[in-house]
Amino acid sequence: MEKHMFRIYDTNNDGYVDFVEFMVVFFILSDGSSEDVLSKIFRLFDVNSDGTITKEELTRLVKDMYGLLKKDDPNVNAIDFIAKSAFNEMDSVMDAKVTTAEFITACMGEEGFSKMLANK
Repeated sequence: MEKHMFRIYDTNNDGYVDFVEFMVVFFILSDGSSEDVLSKIFRLFDVNSDGTITKEELTRLVKDMYGLLKKDDPNVNAIDFIAKSAFNEMDSVMDAKVTTAEFITACMGEEGFSKMLANK
């Protein structure tokens, strides 16, 4: 999970988190608008930092999140179901990718799985 969290802070993707990057993210997460906070959380899900989330990236992160909650033998069927359901909620144009805008819309809407993942 730490490598996923690192992406939120390493905004210039140089492999380091400097003081300014840390403080900007800290400020946004503690006092930013919902859209700003969700934009930062989006970076957590965007594993390869290409600006979109694929179903594989979402499944990988859900598996890692699930592992934190239940370290002993995570149920693969539950992981796949949660990832697939959340991805389908988020991918509004059905192009097999989720953009930042789609992510924010799904999380701020009444989309159950998307909201659950963003609030963890």
